Amino acid sequence: MKRARKKQQMTVYLDPDLFKAVSEMAIRRRQSGSLVVETALSVFFSPEEGTGQAALIRRLDRVDKRLSRLERDTGITVETLAQFIRFWMIMTPALPESSAAAARAQAAERYEGFIEALGRRLATGRRLHEDVLPSNAAGGEPDPL
Repeated sequence: MKRARKKQQMTVYLDPDLFKAVSEMAIRRRQSGSLVVETALSVFFSPEEGTGQAALIRRLDRVDKRLSRLERDTGITVETLAQFIRFWMIMTPALPESSAAAARAQAAERYEGFIEALGRRLATGRRLHEDVLPSNAAGGEPDPL
């Protein structure tokens, strides 16, 4: 018959916030603080159980995918803006000097309207790419504004 191994004692000094978290977890689970710490250490050192380092690797993979999507979306945004500016510069004729002052005043008024509309749009939390690219929208279909 195999004899059960006796647990060994170790004295550890914890940060007060970490000590408080361990104590609160022990109270919630109705377990000793020692068992909570032992379980946490077992999880940390056992990646084969799908926790610890393996869980950290999975989380890092998800973060990497999100960053890749963010990079793709940023690239689309920059390219869209660049194409719009190029198109606008090609299609907009130069104004004669006689009407330049009136055009500047109208441009300032339109710019203020644009900034207000942008502020309202940002306040809703929705983004244009959610309407334009259905794969990014939660429901899969673009919502008209």
